[in-house]
Amino acid sequence: MDVIRFRLIVFEKMGYDMERFVGYVNDGLMCCICRDVLQDPLQAPCEHAFCTSCIHGWLIEHNSCPEDRQFLDLSVLRPLCRYMRNDLNRLQLHCRNRERGCEVACSLESIDSHECECEYTQIPCPNIACPVQVERRNLYSHVVVCEFRTRECPNGCGYVILGPEDAQHNCVAELRTELELLRSDMNCQMEDTKHEMQSRLDSQRRYMVKKESLLQKDIEDLKSQMSKMMSNMQTLMATERQHRQELEQAELEKRELLELMKNFQTDSLSPRAESKKATHSQPLSRLDSMKLKTWEATAI
Repeated sequence: MDVIRFRLIVFEKMGYDMERFVGYVNDGLMCCICRDVLQDPLQAPCEHAFCTSCIHGWLIEHNSCPEDRQFLDLSVLRPLCRYMRNDLNRLQLHCRNRERGCEVACSLESIDSHECECEYTQIPCPNIACPVQVERRNLYSHVVVCEFRTRECPNGCGYVILGPEDAQHNCVAELRTELELLRSDMNCQMEDTKHEMQSRLDSQRRYMVKKESLLQKDIEDLKSQMSKMMSNMQTLMATERQHRQELEQAELEKRELLELMKNFQTDSLSPRAESKKATHSQPLSRLDSMKLKTWEATAI
């Protein structure tokens, strides 16, 4: 009784209608709750199968299998076993648009893709505010004559007519409105551009101030280095002058020594001549000869 009452009160049909199928359908491929062919099936550990929507709705108020009353929870539900899933997918059924003229019958696993493209499927008109639903094969012919189709004003103002109530619009008012919108949009763009330029200028100004500070610091460092270099250069120049003076003094002393040696050699010529004469006249002793050589070496 619970299952029957649940079907009548809570559920509309969730599975595939039996009348759509071609040939015999095994009872094992039927939902235990809605008694239609399984749609998005789940299987319990007790091997009973249900439509996903059916079993989810059942377990909101119950915690047992609707067939054998064994404990059942969403966590133990699993997809249909492979063999039953293959049998289910091989079933042949008619398109849901059969009453409108579609004669296609295909397998269960491909029926959804067919119905999405079926020419007899009713789809809403793409024009805004149009409440009409037409078959896919008649959509183009409806859109061409649809009173809600979009089109431009025949007077050339550029207004897009969305429905019959817009057909008698005021072109001057529309143009004024469009002008006001353009002016408002332009003002907004100008304000945005102004703020952007101001922001860029502020950023550039901050960058220039920072750069100027860094350059000023570099200049101060260069001035300090130049001051040190000038001080070092003055020290080197003073050292060079001192060395030059010392060299001039040494050169002067050298010339004086050479002059003294020259005068000394000139003065020593007379004793040597006299000694030579004495040598011719009288032989020198060995001691006198050694003294004479020592004197000559000292003079040289």
